[in-house]
Amino acid sequence: MTPVCWDLLARYLASGNTSVAPCTDFFNFACGQAKGTDYSFQALAEENKKRLRRILEAPGSWHLGSGEEKAFQFYSSCMDTDAIEAAGAAPLRQVIEELGGWRISGNWTSLDFNRTLRLLMSQYGYFPFFRAYLRPRPTPPYTPVIQIDQPEFDVPLKQEKEQKIYAQIVREYLTYLNQLGTLLGGEPNKVQEHAFLSISITSQLFQFLRPLEQRRAQGKLFQMVTIDQLQEMAPAIDWLSCLQATFTPMPLSPSQLLLVHDLEYLKNMSQLVEEQLSIHRDFLQSHMILGLVRTLSPALDSKFQEARRSLIQKLGELTERPPMPARPRWMKCVEETGTFFEPTLATLFVREAFSPSTQSAAMELFTAIKNALVSRLRRIPWMDEKTRKEAQNRVTQLQVKMGAPEWALKPSLARQEYNDVGPCPCQLLISPQLLLSPLTRLSGRQSVHPGRSLTNPFLALIQLGPSYLQSFLSCVRSLRARIVQSFLQSFPYHRWQVSPWGVNAYYSIPDHVVVFPAGLLQPPFFHPGYPRAVNFGAAGSIMAHELLHIFYQLLLPGGCPACDTRALQGALLCLKHHYETIPLPNGTFFNGSRTFLENAADIGGLAIALQAYSKRLLWHRGETILPNLDLSPQQLFFRSYAQVMCREPGTQEPQDPHSPPTLRVHGPLSNTPAFARYFHCPHGALMNPSSRCQLW
Repeated sequence: MTPVCWDLLARYLASGNTSVAPCTDFFNFACGQAKGTDYSFQALAEENKKRLRRILEAPGSWHLGSGEEKAFQFYSSCMDTDAIEAAGAAPLRQVIEELGGWRISGNWTSLDFNRTLRLLMSQYGYFPFFRAYLRPRPTPPYTPVIQIDQPEFDVPLKQEKEQKIYAQIVREYLTYLNQLGTLLGGEPNKVQEHAFLSISITSQLFQFLRPLEQRRAQGKLFQMVTIDQLQEMAPAIDWLSCLQATFTPMPLSPSQLLLVHDLEYLKNMSQLVEEQLSIHRDFLQSHMILGLVRTLSPALDSKFQEARRSLIQKLGELTERPPMPARPRWMKCVEETGTFFEPTLATLFVREAFSPSTQSAAMELFTAIKNALVSRLRRIPWMDEKTRKEAQNRVTQLQVKMGAPEWALKPSLARQEYNDVGPCPCQLLISPQLLLSPLTRLSGRQSVHPGRSLTNPFLALIQLGPSYLQSFLSCVRSLRARIVQSFLQSFPYHRWQVSPWGVNAYYSIPDHVVVFPAGLLQPPFFHPGYPRAVNFGAAGSIMAHELLHIFYQLLLPGGCPACDTRALQGALLCLKHHYETIPLPNGTFFNGSRTFLENAADIGGLAIALQAYSKRLLWHRGETILPNLDLSPQQLFFRSYAQVMCREPGTQEPQDPHSPPTLRVHGPLSNTPAFARYFHCPHGALMNPSSRCQLW
């Protein structure tokens, strides 16, 4: 056996619990002993970051001023905690002075409110009262538009909570803001007063928020208004001035259309700001600066970071959220370097982690999966003939992007990203939320990365040092300029929404493209040297799952008028009932109405991958297995599928569109007759039910 197969065997042996009968609890059979970061996607994401770390810490000689040199310098600056500790709060005090100071420290210049807000938005990427970002329209033609959205608060200051818990939350948040003010040399009495008023403002803003579900029910997910119209409805903000400064060099005018997500919130927010300006102008200044300090604190010394960590821990205890594991410094620094220097690191990562032979093998696997789907579409009973042919054409016309964008495979093109001449064919893979909060990644929040085409020299805008905070803010400004510039140019190809080291595949509706990044096509999900059962069961089922996203619309009410509605609804009801009868580890049952689309893709994806694998076995005899597992090739296929889903039960977000991990294993496998046949499950066992569903 090859070393990669020995590693895979060790992983399977370590995570599985063979004392559990596979026919009664296959999730525990495959994942019962997995601990900590052994959980599939999380483990793979961390392994990719470790690879980036090795790249960034490897000795090398780079051209002066190149993207490689600046990326390595930035990473080193982030890792130099001694220098960060020595600088202390001084870099942040300098930022506060640039904003006119605040009364907490006794030095305050009463600047115009909108001037301060404009500086916060354009120079520091901080949005205290609303979010503003560039993103494609949610409906055709998907052209980019400035969007105004509700702000993001990291502290749940909602009065609806039980009064005792709400009071404790306020107390903890007040303690935290007092710590920030004290660390910045504020007088304790003034700090206390200003912190309390800041909490009051935040709490009032919270009351103005309307949940997404409420806005959807009212048919007001978004509205198109001009800057002029918004100025009339929310006059406290100088919208044209603030947006022009933030989205320079995009030319804006009063007639510029904006996409507003919650107009009522903006009206109420504007009224609150006007009230505060008339009676508490200095408190409003302190509120904005405290918010900025809170946002920038992860880039400061350990005193600020410890205060932040303590707040998050205590709030987690009060709201009964599972504790977030502490992340090592190197991981934060890798993420930040990847954000600011993505074209550079993309090329280095792909060169090391995604060889041409790996790409070729992955494409061969995808072709087998795609062919199996085309074949399967011929036998779907609820599709009419016209819909069936259209569906097959959609699959055959689909574009697939594998590994990385084309420019990442050509170092000379990626290097143009930072040149002074010529257009760069690269794409910027960056979250639009970095336009509104430069430290979203430092604070641990993750986001999707809508890519944008790039031109021109922005590396020269990055001035590293003398402090890490100054380096970071310089990178933020450079990045924003690149993002805005990219939206001003047309780009004829698909814009990647993940970095090459990401682990999330996706299907793009506007471009009819499916994307599998290099970071996903890694062990333990895929390797050219693995047994075919592993590659088809793990990576193959993921590929098939993403392909089925093409047909989501057909499953929605009225999505396929020409189809056999009775047969389709019967299959969907069967699927719903199937998932609702499978018990969770705690003995309860899951309401799958919110997750039925992903459940359908899970069940269909497994069936398609199994069909493709079975066909491959017919054509290519002599399948290999992993020793010491006592699993046949077909059993190894199912074990590899389950391994992808390994995850600690109860760790997913409330809005996760997927079912809990045990259901993602038991739902599809128990619906697959071949599983019960190869594992010899008795009739009526959990994994061999009396009836099954056929949707795909």
